[in-house]
Amino acid sequence: MHIRAAVTEAPGRPFVLTDLDLDEPRDNEVLVRLVATGICQTDAHVWRQQIPAPLPIVLGHEGAGVVEKVGDAVEDLHPGDHVVLSYQSCGRCPQCLRGKPAYCDRAVAANFSGARLDGTCGLHRPDGSAVHGHFFGQSSFATHALVTSRNAVKIPDGAPLELVGPLGCGFQTGAGAVLNTFGVAAGDTVAILGVGAVGFGAVMAAAAAGASAIVAVDVNPRRLALAADMGATHIVDAREADVAQEIRRVKSRGVEHVLDTTGRADMLAHAVAALAPLGEVGLVAGGAPDAAITASALGLGLSVRGIVQGDAVPQLFIPQLVQMYQAGRFPIDRLVQHYAFDDIDAAFEAAARGDVVKPVLHIGETDSENRSTTDVR
Repeated sequence: MHIRAAVTEAPGRPFVLTDLDLDEPRDNEVLVRLVATGICQTDAHVWRQQIPAPLPIVLGHEGAGVVEKVGDAVEDLHPGDHVVLSYQSCGRCPQCLRGKPAYCDRAVAANFSGARLDGTCGLHRPDGSAVHGHFFGQSSFATHALVTSRNAVKIPDGAPLELVGPLGCGFQTGAGAVLNTFGVAAGDTVAILGVGAVGFGAVMAAAAAGASAIVAVDVNPRRLALAADMGATHIVDAREADVAQEIRRVKSRGVEHVLDTTGRADMLAHAVAALAPLGEVGLVAGGAPDAAITASALGLGLSVRGIVQGDAVPQLFIPQLVQMYQAGRFPIDRLVQHYAFDDIDAAFEAAARGDVVKPVLHIGETDSENRSTTDVR
């Protein structure tokens, strides 16, 4: 079928909006008509080739839309279902079979190879030449996407498709780190280093869980003010203070959990120094090459671990986040700025400047007539 897509032809160059041909769904595949898709920092990293992926490619991995067709082997999704698209996994390796698909043995191939796991590609130019796709199993910078039931999650029809796409990655990662990895409960103490989309997901989840202290750290005063309004009990401007020292002003013994979304070497040191005994640091960004800590720093039972996709099983966690949003406990609508699909370059530029927490591209029609237009810096 003919679709329209935003193609990355060269690193960091303007997107090329063009017509492509998309395969019909195979037996295990699902054809989704995109209503909207978020723009994630990972999209920007691959667009600039800071994370390698083959070019030309159609990026995008926070899609939301409506199922149009399903393959013969698909039993849990049907035409007309509303879905959020998340990351892809193989479903067969030990981690997938243990319910930890974010750590799939084939995660790189499934999400960054630009092809299906069998090496084929479902996207082509009109002349028949291939364009890489299947980015995170979706490539949602397009009017339509081929996905599978492993990364397409059915949600209630009443959930706003123009808003919920970022639950598939950025917000899932931050909220999942807090709720799934850390298991934050009422009375716990948390520090979040960096309040972009992932950090805000963590702030909202910690507030929803009843954490008694939520310390948000950033260098953007507007984002810090917004974090305080979204549930952070304390804010720290990293430009003006010793981060670990300021966190210990809040809790002299340190906090129980620190989530570092920055990947900076200096923030890793601050994160460990801010921990209470038996505390844990979670890392959700690729660390700087010079980021390191000494073994002696981990005395008193401290731990540091990487976290992928918030340890989330999308089919379980995304519906939970939708319910939290609908209950007013996960107000992602306050973090989103909508852009027309044709304005994808402007959306990337706004995100790079830090003007927008979560840009969302409006691609197709939706049942809702009440699309949010909140302008979030």
